Amino acid sequence: MKKIAIFGSTGSIGASTLAVIQRHPDRYAVETLVAHARIDILWAQIQRFHPRQVGVADPVAAQLLRDRLHREIPDADQRPAVIEEADALTALASDSAVDIVVAAIVGTAGLASTWAAIQAGKRVLLANKESLVAAGALMMRTASASGATIIPIDSEHNAIFQCLPVGVPPSSAVEKLILTASGGPFRTLPASDFAHITPEDACRHPNWSMGRKISVDSATMMNKGLEVIEAAWLFGMPPERIEVVVHPESIVHSLVQFVDGSVLAQMGRPDMCTPIAHALAWPDRIESGVENLDLCAVSGLHFEAPDVVRFPCLRLAYEALQLGGVAPLTVSAANEIAVGAFLDGRLSFMQIPMLIEQTLEAVLAEGSAVYNPPDSIDTVLELDKQARAVAVAGINRMKVIGSQVRIPSKQQVVR
Repeated sequence: MKKIAIFGSTGSIGASTLAVIQRHPDRYAVETLVAHARIDILWAQIQRFHPRQVGVADPVAAQLLRDRLHREIPDADQRPAVIEEADALTALASDSAVDIVVAAIVGTAGLASTWAAIQAGKRVLLANKESLVAAGALMMRTASASGATIIPIDSEHNAIFQCLPVGVPPSSAVEKLILTASGGPFRTLPASDFAHITPEDACRHPNWSMGRKISVDSATMMNKGLEVIEAAWLFGMPPERIEVVVHPESIVHSLVQFVDGSVLAQMGRPDMCTPIAHALAWPDRIESGVENLDLCAVSGLHFEAPDVVRFPCLRLAYEALQLGGVAPLTVSAANEIAVGAFLDGRLSFMQIPMLIEQTLEAVLAEGSAVYNPPDSIDTVLELDKQARAVAVAGINRMKVIGSQVRIPSKQQVVR
């Protein structure tokens, strides 16, 4: 019986993970649930899965949950412990009772717990891509030293993980990794209409059900850019050997092209339960609850090059990966600030890449030291804080909502 800790249990990845676990009560038990503030959802999860402990990052929500538990579960022995202190929440990821940690907290907020799980040598089911974007070298080096196993549960990286031969270094057999992108809700929208995009438009993904932040990232294609950076660290690939192709059907989740000309693809319905089930059971296979793919019912599979002129966030991510040092961290931090401002109505959709680029330029102007990779988690968090401050200052300088973004020439690195 494997004991699971889910960080970000009330989000879409957490809910999908619990759906898979529910199908296999003989294999998995929920030890720990961690959320930010959505205690109604968390309460329902507590009733169904009976975790030993729950973490709530928001102190007010933590107290409300604690009060509810005392009212509705009189027996103290039957109540889970409620933890809210930041250090204690992080420590839940290294709990010796936990076998598998699902890292599904969105953004840099999930970095500390992911780091703790890797340090403790856990099997880490990684959905928090910002952990590798901000601190890839540090995370992978620590995983190697601690014996942690990192299995990606983003559909694209999990697909590549499934296609790669076990025990063979990717660099010796692989020509390139090919990440697929749906293209988001604005793939065919005329560029002249981008100035009128609303948060509701951006969160209406054609294929996937996701949270608001990652839905906007998909709409700008920054999500794919961050995935390129993550893939570089996960699989030891340089940026010129990681390609992005737009695949609107989201049936092929990614591909690996080998040096002999062979191409392997992982296919399936667009449902996160599939990669989650794979990662939970690896190297075995278990039922995910996802309906089988009917190839005869698939009308067609289409692929096209991404348009980095209309979606400059993808270009910015490639450039950050090539620059190294604090550049990937800065792009990720600035993107979180920009997306939050867009969702709050303080930036237009087209100003998201503008703010990211301005923040990156400002940080890189500080000197040569910014090209050194962060050497500790504290340094990563401090640099992230500084980049966010630069981005916030940039928002304050943007007075006109809906202003035009300076569009660069198309880069050859993205084919």
